[in-house]
Amino acid sequence: MIRDVAGSYRRALQATVEHYSGWRPTPVQIDALKGEGSWNNDWDASLELLRRRGSSVPERQKLIEVFSGFYFGGNPEGDPDNWTGFINDEPLLVEASLFQTIRQLGWTWGFFSGAEPPSARFVLEQRLGLESPPLLAMGDAPDKPDPTGLLQLSEVLLTGREVTTVAYLGDTVADVHAVIRAREACPSRNWISLAIAPPHLHPLEEQRHSYEQQLRDAGADHILSSTMAVSDWLRSTAQP
Repeated sequence: MIRDVAGSYRRALQATVEHYSGWRPTPVQIDALKGEGSWNNDWDASLELLRRRGSSVPERQKLIEVFSGFYFGGNPEGDPDNWTGFINDEPLLVEASLFQTIRQLGWTWGFFSGAEPPSARFVLEQRLGLESPPLLAMGDAPDKPDPTGLLQLSEVLLTGREVTTVAYLGDTVADVHAVIRAREACPSRNWISLAIAPPHLHPLEEQRHSYEQQLRDAGADHILSSTMAVSDWLRSTAQP
């Protein structure tokens, strides 16, 4: 979790569903859908919510255009300075120093994201100032929980290193399932699923605990209190 998307991606999902149906799904309803582990892609999640609502379901490409209008508010491949959409309402959940700390602790890092490449690059390169970060984003690999992208990224990160441990941090059941499937596909590596509840649940103790239990039930190895806490976890665990 690099940024809080409650006011951006999730808001765009809500606005898109409302655009087509007049009904606005609540955060609880979105969390329940995400908790099933098959709807990591917000476009497909929007379509599925419309289906379950019994509403008319648009062509996927048409829905993507509407969704992008809400989220980017401009050409996704254009100048980010011209974006007027919800992407401008994404508080960062990490500081750039975290990635320097991870390297100092003997680990390397990269990103396997379900976000569109322009969105992911904007956050990592422009907002965090990371130079050419290893990144697999939407379209670079099948959507999670398919582990292909995670396996590919691990190959890039571990080349030339005598390392077998891969830890992946995510905030959805699909993220956890991707690690489990990677473990099955590549048992020679030590795959660790780190998980965290989305930021919008952190002030809601009961809902947060319930969501964290979903992550545990899905197979998460460790639940962290925040993304920045990954450095504390790395200090407490064996070197990779």
